[in-house]
Amino acid sequence: MKAGIVGLPNVGKSTLFNCLSNAKAQSANFPFCTIEPNVGVVNVPDPRLEKLESLVNPERVLPATVDIVDIAGLVKGASKGEGLGNQFLGNIRETDAIIHVLRCFDNDNIVHVDGSVDPIRDKETIDMELQLKDLETIEKKLEKVKRASRTGQKEAQKEETILIQIKEGLEAGTSVRALTISDDDRAAFVAPLQCITDKPVLYVCNVDEDAAVSGNAFVDKVKAVVESENAEVIILAVGTEADITELDDYEERQLFLQDMGLEEAGASVLIRAAYKLLNQQTYFTAGVKEVRAWTIPIGATAPQAAGVIHTDFEKGFIRAEVIKYDDYITYGSETKVKEAGKLGVEGKTYVVSDGDVMNFLFNV
Repeated sequence: MKAGIVGLPNVGKSTLFNCLSNAKAQSANFPFCTIEPNVGVVNVPDPRLEKLESLVNPERVLPATVDIVDIAGLVKGASKGEGLGNQFLGNIRETDAIIHVLRCFDNDNIVHVDGSVDPIRDKETIDMELQLKDLETIEKKLEKVKRASRTGQKEAQKEETILIQIKEGLEAGTSVRALTISDDDRAAFVAPLQCITDKPVLYVCNVDEDAAVSGNAFVDKVKAVVESENAEVIILAVGTEADITELDDYEERQLFLQDMGLEEAGASVLIRAAYKLLNQQTYFTAGVKEVRAWTIPIGATAPQAAGVIHTDFEKGFIRAEVIKYDDYITYGSETKVKEAGKLGVEGKTYVVSDGDVMNFLFNV
């Protein structure tokens, strides 16, 4: 699962990527610094993993991860190929969610591609280019479906109705994700289209250090505009976060954050938000060899969770032994959990909860 960082040139995308990933994207004060998408595998910060480690004392600990993709800046006309737009839009289409970076700070030393700072205008520019690209997709599909619809195929007629709704929405400046379409129709007709504006989105307001805690007037405007989208907005002083990541000493980093009035690095908050945006959750396995966080989709069943470890676990699934995370912490070990009668034995229909500590029994 991949989340793509998008935005206009020079809004702080590559600097943010550097904060999130061990991979170092080139970062410079001019447009199109990033051309090929950089991909970083980012650890998901999870205090629960640290607590399990302290109780089990394993040989190694493996956190959950999420892929973050740094995509080059889009400009007006990208949907028509301007500024390598076709390539960049193709890169976005390959991601599962969008992290949209908006510049919300004034700095005369950092040029803005449009000459002035206006995050709402910037958002509209990106939205329009993504919507125009989706409109191309919808119009092509609609031509084929109309021919089938005219022959009286009921399924085609229903699909045509949905496609026309999407087309009219895009033409009115409404992204696919914001349209009122039933879950069944989305699964049947919308999902296969892989529309860019159907991907879930998270907005990152890139501010200066003074606005890192409570934001500023730019951030207030962004929150007001995206309210109808049901999208999360995160405030992040990207430049300052970049300075923090350069500090080798953990205590120095914490002191830096405290001076800013922050309890933890904004990058950690963003990574967890991106993980949630991708509709992912975590379950744990805990043994002396390894304590590990495993990534599964929200709503996954026990056999599906087992399959993440190995396909044979899913094929030959018998049952799962499940300990709720809070019970594990309360009693301190698997043995004591069993003695307290808190270990659950679950079958194939069990839906895994975030934080479950699990052990699978299988036979192939």
